[in-house]
Amino acid sequence: AQVEIFDGKKQIGEVLADKRGEWVFLPSLPLSPGNRSLSLKMIDETGEKFNSEKALVLMIPEKGKDIAVVESVKAASEVYSPVSGIIVKTNEDLNSSPEIVNEDPLGRGWFFQIEISNREELSNLMTEEEYLKHIGE
Repeated sequence: AQVEIFDGKKQIGEVLADKRGEWVFLPSLPLSPGNRSLSLKMIDETGEKFNSEKALVLMIPEKGKDIAVVESVKAASEVYSPVSGIIVKTNEDLNSSPEIVNEDPLGRGWFFQIEISNREELSNLMTEEEYLKHIGE
């Protein structure tokens, strides 16, 4: 089967799928930062076309831009992405237990996982020790 991938109405690539429907896609060009709604169109061996019923919505963060807001009783704070890339997973546990962020910030209290698009941006980040020194602790 042939699978075409669309960002809105613009085709951004295609892949080949096996008979089980498993496929791999690498866009011909990197997706620009912002919200994306990806949909699929499949063409089977007989030439029959099938459109996906659901779209995959993903957010491609831009380094230094806010991507979420954390609200508490006292204030609301933006969450910024330290690197550019694609958010591949969010921490669903925070929906029911937001206190995890304060209780275990370096463990279970993560917000999202990002597939980094520019590994060179990592050189601008600090280790935990460097960060504590930076904030004066």
